[in-house]
Amino acid sequence: MDPHKLVKMANEIAGFFAAEPDRAVALEGVAGHLRRFWDPRMRRELLRWVDEHHGEGLKDSVRDAIAAHRDKLLGGV
Repeated sequence: MDPHKLVKMANEIAGFFAAEPDRAVALEGVAGHLRRFWDPRMRRELLRWVDEHHGEGLKDSVRDAIAAHRDKLLGGV
C-alpha cells in the first residue's frame, strides 16, 4: 500500500482523537484504532515509514502514539 495514503489515513484518525482533552487517552485511541482496524501489513508499512522517513507528514500525535505504543502495533505483524 502507498505509504502516503497510510500517512493521510493515520492523520485522519489523529484528527478524530484531537478533541480528547487527555493527551495520553488520545494517543492510546490512535494506537488502538491502528491496532484494531488496520491490517498488519498496513501497520508494518506505517512503522517502516516512521523508521525510514522519521514520520514525515505525520501529525505529532500519530508519531507520539507510535512511539508510546509501538509494541502494541507490532502485535500480529
